[in-house]
Amino acid sequence: MLARDLLEALAGGDAVSGAALARRAGVTRAAVWKQIEALRLKGVPVEARVGGGYRLPWRTELLDAQAIKAGLAPGTAARIGMLEVHWDIDSTSSELARRIPVLDDLSFVLAEAQSAGRGRRGRTWLSPPGMNLYLSVLKRFDGGFASLSGLSLAVGVMLLRALAELGIRTPGLKWPNDVLAGNAKLAGVLVELSGEYSGPCAAVIGVGLNIRLPDTLHERAGQPITDLASLMGGDPPNRNRIAAAVITELAEGLVAFERHGFAAFADDYAANDLLRGESLRIIDPRGEYDATGEGVDERGALRVRRANGEVSIVDSAEVSVRKAAP
Repeated sequence: MLARDLLEALAGGDAVSGAALARRAGVTRAAVWKQIEALRLKGVPVEARVGGGYRLPWRTELLDAQAIKAGLAPGTAARIGMLEVHWDIDSTSSELARRIPVLDDLSFVLAEAQSAGRGRRGRTWLSPPGMNLYLSVLKRFDGGFASLSGLSLAVGVMLLRALAELGIRTPGLKWPNDVLAGNAKLAGVLVELSGEYSGPCAAVIGVGLNIRLPDTLHERAGQPITDLASLMGGDPPNRNRIAAAVITELAEGLVAFERHGFAAFADDYAANDLLRGESLRIIDPRGEYDATGEGVDERGALRVRRANGEVSIVDSAEVSVRKAAP
């Protein structure tokens, strides 16, 4: 029995005995227990009761490429390239990066779990199976790196649009790549570029969206995090529907970005900018300082006003921005 088969057997949320799981898979109960432990090590909160079998604390749905394609908006399925769903890989972005030369534009890779998911500045993205959404998309551009200013901010807007389609309108955007709800991280974006500075290039855009987070992940995250289940009274949309909504908005939005750049998203970003007017702590390798958020410029760089009234531009990947302590 594979861990995926076991998770699928428990996806309904009902208790299933170890004996029944063993019969279903044609393995021993010891083999079932081994895979239960493997799921727990990956962060899945499998519950067990003496005489009561194994169960998950909630229903879940495994990702399915055909179900996702069926949920795409009209025209999106024809626009995108490959769409693959993996059980467990190092990271969806790494998988795309390895295959850039042979993949079509707007190819998508999703995974139930990642062993080496990553976020901005090399941080680890915790990626247990069956609970959240981890996907990456390949987008090719002809104008070089300089034409991609503001791309991560635009992707944040695309995610907000996808969430709005699902009836979720509370999140906002924190420069440069976070979607927050109630000052807790709901989703993150990572953009990695390859190719020519002034010529053809490719962006691999990774998205992680929290759908259900067990308590253990809150403890390990090292920052406030939240999920769709918390925002929707414990009953988020099913994962394939969420994936279809996100892919639809990315496919449409990235084509708009290719044609018009960040300008096509600037107004929506400004309307959802959680740092505008806030007291901020800018953590720069050259020195830390306090400032007030003044929105972003036409390139998507952060504008901040220092105590002396001077407006500074923050656009370095090495800079971290936090709300100042009260």
